[in-house]
Amino acid sequence: MISERLRKIIETFREQGTMSFLEPATEEQISAFEKENGITFPEEYREWLTFSDGGELFLPAGVQFYGVAHKPLIDVNDDRRPDDSYVAVGGLGDGAPVLFKKGSRKFAVYFPEDGEIYDGFTYEDFYDFLDNLYDLLGMDGEDGGDDWDDDDEGWDGDGDGDDDEEEEGK
Repeated sequence: MISERLRKIIETFREQGTMSFLEPATEEQISAFEKENGITFPEEYREWLTFSDGGELFLPAGVQFYGVAHKPLIDVNDDRRPDDSYVAVGGLGDGAPVLFKKGSRKFAVYFPEDGEIYDGFTYEDFYDFLDNLYDLLGMDGEDGGDDWDDDDEGWDGDGDGDDDEEEEGK
């Protein structure tokens, strides 16, 4: 059974976008994956896995989560992370991995091309990450001076909202 908080988040997602939820993982599958890989998932992500073992939100350019029993599977050795203290459990449409920090509830988005986890892209837990997806994906309907390109092609990185590749060609 899922918590009231996750149920409300899921209901909101279902009302507001194109989602693809997968079959749930069992507690046994999750525990076996953790044991085989020497990790412990944060409680909130474990709960997500018992609702949907992976899945995609806000298709096509949103976020994809990985699972423990359904492909794509979580790869604890994914090289798209800053160091071994993180596990990639998903990715944004532009390829930036969604991570959790081992031994904590913290989630973050890592920008491998910059080698950075920026302050504005860290979250207290998985639910905090889900609650902030609209802003993260630039779906808030306003240009709040964030680093998402105005053409919705992804992370700009310098805060001006312009596509740096286009700027380089000028």
